[in-house]
Amino acid sequence: LLLPAGCPVRAQNDTEPIVLEGKCLVVCDSSPSADGAITSSLGISVRSGSAKVAFSATRSTNHEPSEMSNRTMTIYFDQVLVNIGNHFDLASSIFVAPRKGIYSFSFHVVKVYNRQTIQVSLMQNGYPVISAFAGDQDVTREAASNGVLLLMEREDKVHLKLERGNLMGGWKYSTFSGFLVFPL
Repeated sequence: LLLPAGCPVRAQNDTEPIVLEGKCLVVCDSSPSADGAITSSLGISVRSGSAKVAFSATRSTNHEPSEMSNRTMTIYFDQVLVNIGNHFDLASSIFVAPRKGIYSFSFHVVKVYNRQTIQVSLMQNGYPVISAFAGDQDVTREAASNGVLLLMEREDKVHLKLERGNLMGGWKYSTFSGFLVFPL
């Protein structure tokens, strides 16, 4: 290990960086990392590009419960705008967390008919976490939106469920997006 002349050497838990071959390195503890980071025997952690996770999907057709191929009432999306890391599966419209971390999710849906109520829930591992509701009987194209930060474990799943009503899909009114805020 060769250090430039005059470069101070610090312990692993100090906050000052070590300079190796003219490059500044951040030093951290040497415990193994589950978030895709590679940790050397010196305790130098280097995060790979795979730590980037983001998706955004839209629906271009209306969503009628009678069109569902199953009884889960999962809201299916038919176009992916962004899928960094490929953790959103378009066929199932389910996002699977690649690592433990804090994730941000948001959705926006529009009801098709007046005199109707819609309710959509964001489901984490089969349980509702948040919901959005639109029920003004005099408004045809009323929107429902919500967003949340979630602590997710590796392999946790998130999708949208239509609890009641019919969603407007044309012109991509219904959207579902998420991203990794930071790994833990």
